Amino acid sequence: MFKGMGGLGDMTKMMKAAQEMQAKMEDLNRQMESATVQGESGAGLVKARATAKGELTGLEIDPSIFVPSEKEVAEDLILAAIKDAQKKAAEKYQSEMQRLTGEMGLPPDFKLPF
Repeated sequence: MFKGMGGLGDMTKMMKAAQEMQAKMEDLNRQMESATVQGESGAGLVKARATAKGELTGLEIDPSIFVPSEKEVAEDLILAAIKDAQKKAAEKYQSEMQRLTGEMGLPPDFKLPF
């Protein structure tokens, strides 16, 4: 009546592949939490550090930008450095996701997690 386990064997392979994918995703997320990027503005007068997941972790400001009459310039430089760090974090995360999907034989534009 039952001729082998045909479909069941395929299902077992799919489940194993899904578990491997989940483990790789968890590993990638851990790596992205500890990987850092640095954004800059004002030729390095303001530097912002963030995890590759976009969490701001540090801000370094050259004291020369603290001139009372240039308050708006200092604010703009700080915001620009933060935005640069966040942009670099997003690019790094996307790059790592594409690498991971490529390793799994998935199309480069495949979106993980589902």
